[in-house]
Amino acid sequence: MQTTNTKTSEDIRSKRRSIHKKIIIGLWCALIAGLLGFAALMTVASYGKIPSFDSLENPKNNFASVVFTADGSTLGAGYFRENRVPVAYEDISPNVTKALIATEDERYNEHSGIDFKALLRVLFKTVAGGDQSSGGGSTITQQLAKLLFTQQTAKNLGERGIQKLREWVTSLKLERTYTKEEIMTMYLNEFEFINSAFGIKGAAETYFGAKQDSLNIQQAAMIVGMLKNPS
Repeated sequence: MQTTNTKTSEDIRSKRRSIHKKIIIGLWCALIAGLLGFAALMTVASYGKIPSFDSLENPKNNFASVVFTADGSTLGAGYFRENRVPVAYEDISPNVTKALIATEDERYNEHSGIDFKALLRVLFKTVAGGDQSSGGGSTITQQLAKLLFTQQTAKNLGERGIQKLREWVTSLKLERTYTKEEIMTMYLNEFEFINSAFGIKGAAETYFGAKQDSLNIQQAAMIVGMLKNPS
């Protein structure tokens, strides 16, 4: 009887090891299949309407023409369809750039256009867990890509999925073309803050009657908060 019990226990342990082995193999297969599928989708998206390097290096803009005096002072802006005047990174209040990273893309200086940790959070917390307050997965670079090159409204979920993949590909290209400071500057200059406030300079003047380089913490938080939904 003791021999029989021993064999039965060994059989059970053997079956458990076999099941565990199959589960591990299955997980690895799922992971590899997922990575291959993702690579295939990115490849397909790359052959779609992706901006060329020339258009990335020279993105279209609607900046107003600025008139300067002989000593470099600004007289005013004219000849514009949108009253949008670009500003340099060093002319933007650090309160704005810090608030932007803290609220929109906390790993901005670490990733290369796509934040995979944020995507996993969205997948497990937002999609699977139903936690709508867990935040989004778009990086600042992706948001710039959407503003510059993929502003068309998707008609369905499938079209939005392809559009999202193209935004990812464009984000990777932007990261290879520009520095982090340049990307953030373009994003803040490009965004429309409504009420004819185009770009960070227009937003600072319209809502606070201030220059974009002198915005305090509260004002910066207000402007950065508008990036999610200016209306």
